[in-house]
Amino acid sequence: MERISEYRVVIIGSGPAGCTAALYLSRANLKAVVLEGLQPGGQLTITTEVENYPGFPEGILGPQLMDLMRKQAERFGADFKMEQVVKVEAGKRPFVVVTEDREYECDALIVASGATAMQIGLESEKQLQGFGVSYCATCDGFFFKGKEIVVVGGGDSAMEEATFLTKFASKVTIVHRRKEMRASKIMVRRAQENPKIEFIFDTVVEDVIGSKNGGVTALKLRNVITNEARELATQGLFVAIGHTPNTQSFKGLLDMDDKGYLVTKTGSTYTNIEGIFACGDVADHVYRQAVTAAGTGCMAALDCERWLSGHE
Repeated sequence: MERISEYRVVIIGSGPAGCTAALYLSRANLKAVVLEGLQPGGQLTITTEVENYPGFPEGILGPQLMDLMRKQAERFGADFKMEQVVKVEAGKRPFVVVTEDREYECDALIVASGATAMQIGLESEKQLQGFGVSYCATCDGFFFKGKEIVVVGGGDSAMEEATFLTKFASKVTIVHRRKEMRASKIMVRRAQENPKIEFIFDTVVEDVIGSKNGGVTALKLRNVITNEARELATQGLFVAIGHTPNTQSFKGLLDMDDKGYLVTKTGSTYTNIEGIFACGDVADHVYRQAVTAAGTGCMAALDCERWLSGHE
């Protein structure tokens, strides 16, 4: 297998965090390579309109924003490789990052591999992502002003998303597969007391009806107790059943919380291993925004640069 040793820093992940880290490192004359993984550009590449990223008063398409970020980093010398990381060897320096095709040696490593929104698993859901199906209320809620929408989920995230969406939607229906909610009692009560929110229990979504031109128009629902099927008219579907951090390659190596998110030292991007830094959604289960990911990408690059300066 080909072994490459020309890079000081390897960045895993090419979303806002990874691209921002690459930009800062390259401007500091530190040779860096970004291993893009299976989804170059991260979650923004499956987002249509982005209206809450600073600097774009008219909004911008998610894929276009990521293309601009990548080009800006490349302008200063960062390299991007569409390769998926298989494992990381961090017992000694230089670290070795192994992909399916190559081995990359590096003095420091930035993990910006992000998190993946869990999906219901429907083909129609996949087809209508960005066209009425969303996984982020704070990202897309604005587009549903005055509309009737559905939130799927029963945890705190679902309650938070539904409550937030009532700022825009005329009606929010929470669909949950069980009678009992996993969310905390205070979150459930807050949702129950909101006049815009209704609940449908013991029910699953079996199909999303709509088109890319017309958006979502209805959902096919099935009651798991009675097996009764029905159609519910709606103009949007928000799936809030959780996120999975992309940390499989780091199990047993980097410290994680009980949900698999990387743990960093307070006020920094340092992980438990010297020379390895984490940023973006892979270490953030609270905010999960493009702008916060970019901010921590900047932090990781600065932390990395200072650490390298002290370990020449």
